Amino acid sequence: MTTAADDVLKPDYTAQGRHFIFNEEHEQLREGVRAFAQKELAPHADEWEETTFPDSVFRRMGELGYLGLDKPEEYGGQGGDYFTAMVLAEEMAHAHSGGLAMGVAVQTDMALPPILAFGTEEQKQEWAVPAIKGTKILCLGITEPDAGSDVAGIKTRAVKDGDDWVINGAKTYITNGHRADVIVLVTKTDPDAGYDGFTLFLVPMDAPGVIREKRLQKLGMHASDTALLAFQDVRVPASAVLGQVGKGFYHIMWELQGERMIGAAGCVAGAQLAFEKTLTYAKEREAFGRPIANFQVTRHKFAEMATKIESARQMVYVTAWRFANGEYPVREISMAKLHASRVSVEVADECIQIHGGAGYMKEYGIERVWRDLRLNRIGAGTDEVMLEVIGKSYGI
Repeated sequence: MTTAADDVLKPDYTAQGRHFIFNEEHEQLREGVRAFAQKELAPHADEWEETTFPDSVFRRMGELGYLGLDKPEEYGGQGGDYFTAMVLAEEMAHAHSGGLAMGVAVQTDMALPPILAFGTEEQKQEWAVPAIKGTKILCLGITEPDAGSDVAGIKTRAVKDGDDWVINGAKTYITNGHRADVIVLVTKTDPDAGYDGFTLFLVPMDAPGVIREKRLQKLGMHASDTALLAFQDVRVPASAVLGQVGKGFYHIMWELQGERMIGAAGCVAGAQLAFEKTLTYAKEREAFGRPIANFQVTRHKFAEMATKIESARQMVYVTAWRFANGEYPVREISMAKLHASRVSVEVADECIQIHGGAGYMKEYGIERVWRDLRLNRIGAGTDEVMLEVIGKSYGI
């Protein structure tokens, strides 16, 4: 016989409920990717900070099917839904290498989507199929020395010459730029046509006139190669055009929405990992005769961080659900990207503070988390650009 006390619903603070966008298959995938990241990638994280990760990572991930989780089966993908890509972005945080996660994301969620969405069958067979296998590496060329957030200010020109196009210009901050086999290149083909004057090209990186000028030195993301590229009279055939001539701006703006969602998911995962790592440290580190986690000031720091992370997670998940179901919620995507990237940096900074002097040392890995996450407030659209997009969406 049960008593009244037995019928009382008691709070369970440790319950780990699955979010409605994920099912059992997603959770199985999550376990697999996490195990791969922890066993095959994380042990090399420190080494790759000095050398950058090897191309063999792409081949290995291709063998495991991780480069085409949400890509069509006819091109070698797994045919999964958009949430499988979210799982990959989240679990790659367990590699403890933001640069590695960035290099992979450029392949899976930045350069591949426009090829699959706008490419001809020949282009998909030539580039998408081997990219999903991991035998070809992709990069995306948008940013220039004089045009970052202002995509409309791009100066790289592609001029028609008979049946060919001749490209001149420069791109910078190009992740995978030194290792890539092809670049999805944003060019200006009609300077007088405004937003209708841009065109995308698939340019082989071994084409005459493509110059990989230098490997750029960065605050974080050390495991990824970042290039300054020059294009000097690079001649490509008409078949190199990706999508429609004059519609490149719209093609790349579409690509950026998916990129921002994946980046936001990675930010939440990175913040969560830093939180957990720091919580373990705070429970073990003693000061004034007791663990620092037991001080109210520290407890409140964790409460604040947990609340921020959860707010970002829910915003990202719900917006991802809308995006996956055919909506194009640019305002909310911009909000999710802005909020998640800010939260991740705030959490990483607080985690350094809780570690104290140890947090400033490379030995504990928290300083790397901050350095790697900091890029997210700049890449794929700066905080300022996100705020402008959000503000203008209200007609102001």
